[in-house]
Amino acid sequence: MRRVLSALAAVSIAAAVLPVAAEAQTSQRQRDRGSSGQQADGSENAPSSRAPRIAPLRRRANAGPCPFVKVLYDAARYVELEGGRAAVSNVGYTGEIEGVSADCEYREADPIRLDMDILFELGRGEKAAGDQKTYRYWVAVTERNNAILAKEYFDLPVDFDGQRTASVHEQRTIVIPRAGIDTSGGNFEVLIGFDVTPEMAEFNRSGSRFRVNAGVPAQASAPNQ
Repeated sequence: MRRVLSALAAVSIAAAVLPVAAEAQTSQRQRDRGSSGQQADGSENAPSSRAPRIAPLRRRANAGPCPFVKVLYDAARYVELEGGRAAVSNVGYTGEIEGVSADCEYREADPIRLDMDILFELGRGEKAAGDQKTYRYWVAVTERNNAILAKEYFDLPVDFDGQRTASVHEQRTIVIPRAGIDTSGGNFEVLIGFDVTPEMAEFNRSGSRFRVNAGVPAQASAPNQ
C-alpha cells in the first residue's frame, strides 16, 4: 500500500513540475533567440518597434448588426426665444446635439446592450438667466421605420462657469430586449433629441438656426474671415 501511495505522489509531483520545466525551457529558447539576434531558422529578428499587423480583437463578434442610432432633426437643437421672436437679442439658452458614437453587444439570445457617447454643444445668449441650466433630452427605441417601443427622458445639468458656451459628453447605456435568437439589432432604431416645445420643433424644421453662442455681444465675438 505504501508503495502505491508513493507512486501516486511521484506522479503528482511530476505533473506539477513538467509544465514549469516546459515553460522554463520555452523562456530560455526565447532568450537565446533574442541574444543571438536570429530566429530558429537563421533569419534576423524583426525590429522590436514594429507594430503588429493585426490588432487584437476587442471581443467576440456579435450575433448580428447593431441598431441604427441617429439624432431626430426636429429635436436636434434647442433654442429659447423670448417672446417667440427670432432675433439674436431674444436668445436665451441654446443647445445642439453635435454627434453620437455607439457600439453594441449581444450574442445567442441575450438582449442588446447599446453604449452611446453623445456630444452636446450648449450656449447662453443675452436673455439667459444665469450660469446654470438643466437641459432635458430623450432616447427612444423604435422598430425600424415603425412604432416607438420605449422612450426615456434624462436631465443634463450644465454649469457654464462664466463662459458663453460649454461642451458636454454624455455616456448612456440602454438595454433592448429581443423577441428571440433570430431578432437582430438591425430591426431596431434608436433616436435621440432634446425635449423641445412645439414652437422649437417648428423653428428647427424651418431650417432657421442660431449658433450656440448666439446673443454674445459683437465685440466679444471673433470676426468672420
